[in-house]
Amino acid sequence: MKLSELKTGDRAEVTAVTAEPAVRRRLMDLGLVRGTELEVLRFAPLGDPIEISCKGLLLTLRRNEAEGITVNQLEAAESRPVAWHGLRKRHRFGKRA
Repeated sequence: MKLSELKTGDRAEVTAVTAEPAVRRRLMDLGLVRGTELEVLRFAPLGDPIEISCKGLLLTLRRNEAEGITVNQLEAAESRPVAWHGLRKRHRFGKRA
């Protein structure tokens, strides 16, 4: 299954990143490597881009980038809570705004 096929709130584990070399390298630098768990947070109104949460980061990916990421969807019982879910607040100079 591809990351772009998931729905909002779905959790998955990355199994492979297959994209053109420059995009693949960028995605892997962002932490999207095999075994990484992620959660789809939301889609833009037209379905592109996609916002995900992984390793405490909030990432926004284009749909064509998400199509290059193969995932294994996790069941609700397998999923662990995301530390950042619901804590989206801006930090400015080390203080919460």
